[in-house]
Amino acid sequence: MKVGAPDLPGPSSFRYNPLVPPVSVTRTYLEMTEPSDLRPARSPDPAPRIERVGECPVSFFRYLYAEVGRAYHWTDRLGWSDETVRRHLDDPAVSLWLSNWNAVPAGYFELRVEGDGAVEIAYFGLLPEYVGRGWGKFLLAEAVRAAWSLDATRVWLHTCTLDHPAALPNYLRRGFRPVREEVYSADLKVPPVHARPASR
Repeated sequence: MKVGAPDLPGPSSFRYNPLVPPVSVTRTYLEMTEPSDLRPARSPDPAPRIERVGECPVSFFRYLYAEVGRAYHWTDRLGWSDETVRRHLDDPAVSLWLSNWNAVPAGYFELRVEGDGAVEIAYFGLLPEYVGRGWGKFLLAEAVRAAWSLDATRVWLHTCTLDHPAALPNYLRRGFRPVREEVYSADLKVPPVHARPASR
């Protein structure tokens, strides 16, 4: 994510663009196997508030997913029906955690407990207005702490080269270890962030 994220079309206006060639994407899987693996960054002062969302409205879930992931090609859930979203949020294995700043959303993360006791940090990110403040380090550390608090056997996540360039270094600095990589081809609606000219 970058300060002053480029203006992109909203989710409902995405269309396949034949002028954007398929992009080769590298996905990296990372994990922690002990709570002591976490290397937290210094907390910002003052720090945004982190709290677990109790009953998340479908519309708010859609807002967080679309706006946090807008520049990074989060599209998998844009077509979910309200019923699908509601069923997902009602799953006891899923928890949503919100970062608040001055009573407004600044970012969020989603945790999923798996059958073997592992906890995935399934989604994680900040709204564009709060990128560049160093809060990503803090939010990630809080996500890891929250995951271990669920009696996790391990904590894992994955990132890819469509994500912000600081994402993978942040994960590594917090103590995650790469365990696997895969390469795939993605058809994108708009060019990836690193391939677009900087906004003026």
